[in-house]
Amino acid sequence: MTAPQSPNAAVVRTVQNGLLILQLPPRLTVREAVAFREGFARWLGDAEGLREVILDFGRTAIIDSSGIGALVGAIKAAKEHGVPLSAWSLQRQVFLALQMTGLEKLLPVAAHSEGLLPQLSRSEDQRPPLTHPSVRSGVKRFLDICGALVGLGVTALLFLPMALAIRLDSPGPILFSQVRCGWMGRHFRIWKFRSMVSNAEKLKGSVVNQAQGAFFKNDNDPRITRVGRFLRKTSLDELPQFWNVLIGDMSLIGTRPATPDEVSRYAIPSWQRFDVRPGLSGEWQVSGRSSIRDFEDVIRLDLRYQQNWSLGYDLKLIVRTFLVLLSKDSGAA
Repeated sequence: MTAPQSPNAAVVRTVQNGLLILQLPPRLTVREAVAFREGFARWLGDAEGLREVILDFGRTAIIDSSGIGALVGAIKAAKEHGVPLSAWSLQRQVFLALQMTGLEKLLPVAAHSEGLLPQLSRSEDQRPPLTHPSVRSGVKRFLDICGALVGLGVTALLFLPMALAIRLDSPGPILFSQVRCGWMGRHFRIWKFRSMVSNAEKLKGSVVNQAQGAFFKNDNDPRITRVGRFLRKTSLDELPQFWNVLIGDMSLIGTRPATPDEVSRYAIPSWQRFDVRPGLSGEWQVSGRSSIRDFEDVIRLDLRYQQNWSLGYDLKLIVRTFLVLLSKDSGAA
């Protein structure tokens, strides 16, 4: 039995013997992803005696970070309802996106559709899914590698005096690492010189969040050490992130890297910021990051970068970053 559909419905629903099949649209980008996310929980509740849900990707050729966000929400909703969720008929773009973000481990391919999986050559398998043109730009990647090598050279020169200052000021490790969400929402580990006390993550709940929305900020965070305030003011704490740029987790210029905790509170449209790689700097850096208090302003800046992106625009933001760092008001609060 096929459920009645409105003329403009993007998802075709079929229910048979407790099996709910959702045939997804040709594109799973922000508009379709919002509709899918909003309808998924309702569809689970409408199907009586539901024992399994299959997402049929047979028509879906394009998926972006918003689509990935919608799938993350569907996986969580299915788990909450105690209903198995699997995928069916993945085309190349979807297959690569799920593989790259690790969702293929949480969204298994239905056994009877294994023969429909794409057979990728080695060169095809190494090409990223289609999202933002900056991700596929060889020149941008070349600039990232060159900039990262220079940055790591500076980091090596400053490492010993900075390590000594950090250790004398506060016991604990020299470097701080944290899981962040990058391109398409993929998790990676970011590196910084430690600017807070060693148990800062455990103390976070005791600090008042002065920001609005899905990110955290406090101008007088008591967890920051004396040396840490200097490192943040000068942005020297971020030097180890040149390693993240070198290995491709980040770019010299991009969007603000978010934590998984922040992302868990995102509405689907906010996932658009993951269409590009996060940056060591970007619109948020040169527009006064220490004064930004509203998450919607962060999203606005990230989307402005995506809309205006070009190699020339990246170079312009790099120059503006240096000017900000040289100003007396530079750095994070």
